[in-house]
Amino acid sequence: MNNFPWENRPDNCRDVMWRSSRNPIIGRYDTAISNSIFNSAVVPFGNGYAGVFRCDDKAVRMNIFVGFSSDGVNWKTSDTPIRFEPGNTQMIDSDYKYDPRVTWIEDRYWITWCNGYNGPTIGIGYTFDFKTFYQCENAFLPFNRNGVLFPEKFNGRYAMLSRPSDNGHTPFGDIFISFSPDMKYWGEHRCVMKVAPFEESAWQCLKIGAGSVPFLTEAGWLMFYHGVIRTCNGYRYSMGAAILDEKNPSKVLWRTRDYLLGPAAPYELVGDVPNVVFPCAALTDSNRVAVYYGAADTTVCMAFGYVDEIIQFIKTHSL
Repeated sequence: MNNFPWENRPDNCRDVMWRSSRNPIIGRYDTAISNSIFNSAVVPFGNGYAGVFRCDDKAVRMNIFVGFSSDGVNWKTSDTPIRFEPGNTQMIDSDYKYDPRVTWIEDRYWITWCNGYNGPTIGIGYTFDFKTFYQCENAFLPFNRNGVLFPEKFNGRYAMLSRPSDNGHTPFGDIFISFSPDMKYWGEHRCVMKVAPFEESAWQCLKIGAGSVPFLTEAGWLMFYHGVIRTCNGYRYSMGAAILDEKNPSKVLWRTRDYLLGPAAPYELVGDVPNVVFPCAALTDSNRVAVYYGAADTTVCMAFGYVDEIIQFIKTHSL
């Protein structure tokens, strides 16, 4: 893709992934109403890109908004939230929406988000054109977060990663997978990946959650995820990656012991929620990958890497 968002590795960088020099690419006040814009999802669309963005307004109400870009870096985001029409249900009540992901499956773009319905659960919707949006039944009972769909079916069934949680700032959490024949009824819940022992990989010892939509590589499904540790200064969110089996995505082949990206830049260390790197989307172009992540629950940022180097890093720095 000629307009793939990309920057070459800086000459002085020894890391497997590196930050965009243009970070934050979306600032906290980039819409007329926003207090912050972060934890958002991006996909190729037409000759450019479309996205679904988490925007907390100046009343700090959480909702999701559509945006468009020709190059994946410079964005025009709506000043009004997405309005959903009934999809496979008439029940589209929602107290809030946040942390969306977007996945192309077969003939449409599916959107998942943390949906407020008697507590946080996984909301599902879809669109064909990013103009009209349809909301479906919630996937699970409260409480749940970080719903991430796979872009392909497995034995004719949709598959989604999630993290069962509680109604607060969940101080625990493992990644599960669930399956559905129709994107309405979900079951066969299986544990995919648990938090790491503190002594082996402390940055992901408290909770973990699926981040970007997995994409298929020669090694298996590559998924970026976030891991959390509680420190004397509060929670700290970093980004790791895992490779899941191509045919059985509930099986983890490798996962990172060392994080790929931890909060270090000023815009990751300071914000509404300090010390946060939270991946929500990944674009791939042959061997290149561009990851979109929320920084300090305040802005949208990007990081880059080469797929083969990331896979090698996962294998050689694996739990």
